[in-house]
Amino acid sequence: MLEKTFLEILACPACKSPVREEGEKLVCTSPACGLRYPIRDGIPVMLVEEAEKPGK
Repeated sequence: MLEKTFLEILACPACKSPVREEGEKLVCTSPACGLRYPIRDGIPVMLVEEAEKPGK
């Protein structure tokens, strides 16, 4: 689990919306975007190329 203060400064690189933690993913809070970024070994991988699209 990531620290709350760390999560507060992270934003989706695609649309700049805040993200929230869901298990081993960071999920963009924008309904129009919704990309899901992996967390590997406790480190968020905030690359659009690595993100899953909504509904997968």
